Amino acid sequence: MQRVVIVMPAWNEGESIAKMVDVLFNNEFPKIDAEMHLLIVDNHSQDGMTETVTKLTQKYKNLKIIQQENKGLGWAYVTGMEYAMKNLKADAILEMDADFQHPPRFVKPMVDAYLSGAEYVIGSRYVKGGSIPGQWELLRKAVSYFGNLFIRVVLLKPWIHDLTTGFRLAKVKGVLDKIDLRNLMELNRFAYKVDLLYQCMKFSKKTVEVPLQFEPRKTDRSKFNPKEMISTFKVAIILGIKDKIKFIKFAIVGGTGFIVNFIALRLFRNLGLTETLSWAFSTELAIVNNYIFNNIWTFKDQEIKGLKQTLVKFFQFNLTSAGALLIQSIAGPIGVRLVGVQYDALVLAFIVLFLVLPYNFTMYNLVIWRKKK
Repeated sequence: MQRVVIVMPAWNEGESIAKMVDVLFNNEFPKIDAEMHLLIVDNHSQDGMTETVTKLTQKYKNLKIIQQENKGLGWAYVTGMEYAMKNLKADAILEMDADFQHPPRFVKPMVDAYLSGAEYVIGSRYVKGGSIPGQWELLRKAVSYFGNLFIRVVLLKPWIHDLTTGFRLAKVKGVLDKIDLRNLMELNRFAYKVDLLYQCMKFSKKTVEVPLQFEPRKTDRSKFNPKEMISTFKVAIILGIKDKIKFIKFAIVGGTGFIVNFIALRLFRNLGLTETLSWAFSTELAIVNNYIFNNIWTFKDQEIKGLKQTLVKFFQFNLTSAGALLIQSIAGPIGVRLVGVQYDALVLAFIVLFLVLPYNFTMYNLVIWRKKK
């Protein structure tokens, strides 16, 4: 049976923690076809919560409480996740608030999605069946919705509807155990969740969203404030840029290849070669250009060295680029026939941007400069 550990940071939640524990163990866990554990990560609460939970551990054997390292919400989760993986041997970990903003009834659908094959499960407020509190003022609703939309655009994850939710479940093997949790950005703030979500999605083979009806806090005040919002946007922007640096370099190299291709195309055509041969030979010169500069710049961390390896990889490079050669040799002549040879630069630009560039970037990462596991 799969072992799922809920990691729940809590600080001075003495008024509600006993109710949360009872509801989970008595009402929700019995409905779930998994071995459920609850790990509460405390931060030396001053309202008696620590003592309350300690007493409850005598009643519920799968309940634990530990004290977090360092300050900040991110460190609470990191402490809890590391403990759950090392000491509780968790197969999956679910992040959950202690203040009933994440209603306990939504734990089962999250775990069910994991048991059905998902490696990362997101409790989403913005899919059908999900919602945000009606009591929120208009400004907060707008910030939540448009802020989430901004992050979806920056991270190029339009198919995921809620990237700022704090209710998520991740498989340990192959997902969480691949992440350097202690070096996530902004561990002292809520913004760390964007980085953690991004890393989990990168390693997860199957990510799904399940509806979450987010509730307002029952006690204390909301964690929402402008500093948290700015920090979250900053993390998203950094991730958006950092992850695409290689593609930006690749595009620049592709631009130089475009220039080589265009000049050679005109040259071969003036020498009297047929349209098909002109496109084929000019494309091959661009391939040689792209191989050299991608090797010494774009994929420098995986640079191909040595005469033998260079020759072998160049041969592979030409084989994988045969697709680009075929695309341009077919689409090029067709394009100029349709719009006129005077527009060959536009035809070439269209083919490179929308057909060749995506194909090449995919093949180079999968075959030529593939990272060793």
